[in-house]
Amino acid sequence: MAHIDNTSFDRPTDSGAGFVDGAILMQLGIRAALGRDGRADLVAAHMYFNLADRKGAEGAAAHRKDVAADMSKAEIAAALRAARQWLTLH
Repeated sequence: MAHIDNTSFDRPTDSGAGFVDGAILMQLGIRAALGRDGRADLVAAHMYFNLADRKGAEGAAAHRKDVAADMSKAEIAAALRAARQWLTLH
């Protein structure tokens, strides 16, 4: 799986993250929610589903809602902050 390292670039467009579409973000959310790369990370899953929804990916909002049902308010707030930070960088 590809990993985009945003810290290695001077400009956000250099990382290629601006070209990430909703389908890729959905895949990342599903991988995080299911723990495909180790332990499940609901904060990351929520963030990816939020970003995917913003890019118009079908079903992203429903996945985000399902994940949020198993998260605390603090975890949801962390996911929202992470999504805002991702958008700021890209």
